[in-house]
Amino acid sequence: MLAATILRMSFDPAALPDDVETLHRLIAAEREELAAARAGLLAKALEIETLKLQIARLRRQQYGRSSERMLREIEQFELRLEELEAEHAAGPAVAALPEEPETATPAKTGKPGRRPLPAHLARHEIVHEPSCACPSCGGALRKVGEDVSEILDYIPGRFHVIRHVRPAFSCRQCESMIQAPMPSLPVERGRPGPGLLAHVLVAKYCDHLPLYRQSGIYAREGVELDRATLADWVGKAAWLLAPLVEAVATHVMAAEKLHADDTPVPVLAPGTGKTKTGRLWVYLRDERPHGGPAPPAVVYRYSPDRKGEHPRAHLASFRGFLQADGYAGFGPLYVGEGGQAAAVSEVACWAHVRRKIYDVHLATKAPIAAEALERIGRLFEVEREVNGLAPEARRKIRQARAKPVIDALAAFIEGSLPKLSGKGELAGAMRYARGRWEALTRYLDDGSLEISNNAAERAIRPLAMARSLCSPFPSICKH
Repeated sequence: MLAATILRMSFDPAALPDDVETLHRLIAAEREELAAARAGLLAKALEIETLKLQIARLRRQQYGRSSERMLREIEQFELRLEELEAEHAAGPAVAALPEEPETATPAKTGKPGRRPLPAHLARHEIVHEPSCACPSCGGALRKVGEDVSEILDYIPGRFHVIRHVRPAFSCRQCESMIQAPMPSLPVERGRPGPGLLAHVLVAKYCDHLPLYRQSGIYAREGVELDRATLADWVGKAAWLLAPLVEAVATHVMAAEKLHADDTPVPVLAPGTGKTKTGRLWVYLRDERPHGGPAPPAVVYRYSPDRKGEHPRAHLASFRGFLQADGYAGFGPLYVGEGGQAAAVSEVACWAHVRRKIYDVHLATKAPIAAEALERIGRLFEVEREVNGLAPEARRKIRQARAKPVIDALAAFIEGSLPKLSGKGELAGAMRYARGRWEALTRYLDDGSLEISNNAAERAIRPLAMARSLCSPFPSICKH
């Protein structure tokens, strides 16, 4: 406080005390206050950086990532283009334009030529016959050709009733009754046929159409199917399909490489009338990027929370490479027991690393973040070129072109960290990458591995689209 008092006074050397010890105390006190002020400024700078990053994240959650906004802008442009094309086809706007001279060359609009209608569609032919006699002279007509115009039309899906008729017969000699058994139905003693059940399931899970909306659609066609009935059908169909789900899961877990991810899902808490947050886990097998012969498949598992015991139980039989984010629940899978090597090898995701750095760059425009993003972008450029090649070819190209970039990136991160605040988001993003460097670079030595876990995120995207409409499980459906 004494130093602060002196600083507030106009500086007068004559007013300083002559005692050396008192001067030392004044200087020490002033240095302490200056250090405290600097620490306060640094804390506020970090707080400002954190707040900017949080605001940027919230805006991205509300409006989407920049690439997603670009997609929406493209969609808007396409809609506007459709409007302009529709106005052009309507006629009056075109008719109002001045006619071109006959010698003028038609302008090239770039509009693609009309494609033929799909050959697999059923054709219903309507023949428009003229009168039997010539309207000019009354003479007989003979056919010399025809013009055919194909029009694409739509007939809404129709319900139809299948009547299973089973005549009963009686033996004339022994009076025994003979009757064919009733065919097996998906719902025992139920009324839905397999086609209707398939339609309800596809509409609910693929088209994200909740059951109450389906009920309203069917009612417009004169068929009353209330939501409770549809939910019962969906539950029974899920039970019937369970063996097929397990067969798919067996195929997925037999892979040498899996992609894994999870997403929150709202579910009803029984008896409370409220929702709680469960988790859906996705496990994906996809060998197409390196030309593998196995068909791609994905299996989804539900858990009431995000405890690590759930994914570890799901992956109990899996042996091979697991590509996922840095979720700690996967950690025990990568650790061997009893001196044995771990059954699962971690493959980290460069897209997650890039996303963390991109968040900082979006909020702060830091040059170091921009440089890191540019270097990571070169790695993804290599991947676009090797997509679809055989594993060995992918490995050789990565070793020749991607490995030097990664080595330089490691040196860049090591050189940048001392220049950054240890508590900053950018330093945290870079430490995240360095802490997983072995898992991040594992794909360089194995052409069957991928640079990112984007495949799993794409498999989760349909679930995120349907999240606001309906829970994936009929017994806990919000609608």
